[in-house]
Amino acid sequence: MDTLSRFKPVALEHASRLINHGPTVLITSADGTRQNVMAAAWSMPVEFTPPRIAVVIDKNTFTRELIHASGIFGICVPGAAAMDLTFAVGSVSGREGDKFAQFNIDAVKGPVLGLPLLEHGIAAWMECKLISEKHTEDAYDTCFCEVVSAAADPQVFSGGHWEFNDGNRDLHTIHHLGAGNFALASDAVKAKTLAG
Repeated sequence: MDTLSRFKPVALEHASRLINHGPTVLITSADGTRQNVMAAAWSMPVEFTPPRIAVVIDKNTFTRELIHASGIFGICVPGAAAMDLTFAVGSVSGREGDKFAQFNIDAVKGPVLGLPLLEHGIAAWMECKLISEKHTEDAYDTCFCEVVSAAADPQVFSGGHWEFNDGNRDLHTIHHLGAGNFALASDAVKAKTLAG
């Protein structure tokens, strides 16, 4: 794994903003000898301080096996440049082979937990510790976690806010619509204050 590149740290109080708008994410996991990456369409912040997130990861996946073995996982927010990769890693199981090798994925080592994290074509990432909630994990495939570190590409996320524009379109986040179809986050716009 490489060392971190152009990404800049994101303050933990802003970590929820990295997925608050509902992008498809990539979940990375490792248990010391094995690693995996999968796509997940359902994730959301559930608490600001400390930053906590819920993500749906089917109990039968290789990713869940690795998360339960290690107690940690990464959440990477792919941009448009990683759309094909996102669809590819979401279409095969890690039990069939190492997706990092199969799809020639370069990973960086997370600064706190040492997780494999993606940065090429990625807008942001978070390192997370699993919060064990057996009932929700078993009944609803929902895993809760606490974010312990976060970083983003400053071309698209800076000062605690997304900055989508024509110059960074390859990093606009993707939103799965089903059957390999995605929508891209559009330009960021600011609401006007209404007199009332």
